[in-house]
Amino acid sequence: QVQLVESGGGLVQAGGSLRLSCAASGRTFSRLTMAWFRQAPGKEREFVSLISWSGGSTQYAESVKGRFTISRDNAKNTVYLQMNSLKYEDTAVYYCAAEVLFTTNRNDYDYWGQGTQVTVSS
Repeated sequence: QVQLVESGGGLVQAGGSLRLSCAASGRTFSRLTMAWFRQAPGKEREFVSLISWSGGSTQYAESVKGRFTISRDNAKNTVYLQMNSLKYEDTAVYYCAAEVLFTTNRNDYDYWGQGTQVTVSS
């Protein structure tokens, strides 16, 4: 079992920045792919970014490339999502997820956090 707890969401103006954190406990964190997904009202949950267990490989959704950066600290069992140049359309609940496979498919992820709200005002 893996427990995930997100933090760092909030209200920010367009063009601003936020850093999300996801603290993990339970199963060996350093062997898990970690990902961020988001879900806006009335929309499906979508992939945002993921990072391999070593941190050596990352992927981003086209909509956030160049603005968001994912990173991890295996010593702290924590993954981060630095979000810069935020846009109104980034408004969503952001979820942290964990999985052994390196995959962008949300259906492959077994472990999820409770989510943290990010609201970007225009």
